[in-house]
Amino acid sequence: MGRIGKGQTCSVENCGKEAVRSVSPVKVAEAGLRLSNPRRGYLCPDHYKEYKKKSRKLSRLEKWRFNTFR
Repeated sequence: MGRIGKGQTCSVENCGKEAVRSVSPVKVAEAGLRLSNPRRGYLCPDHYKEYKKKSRKLSRLEKWRFNTFR
């Protein structure tokens, strides 16, 4: 049983909801969310949805950049 199963809270600043997912703090910072815990990013459903939207845009741009120079 991991930390989320034990009731870890969301690590985004000013959020105390129960976490659903664990994500790399580097990727969360790239998406523009501010974490209170620099080790691991635990996200509630609302912040995870926001993270997915922003990271999708970043990954799409990264794909385009990578494919144009080949």
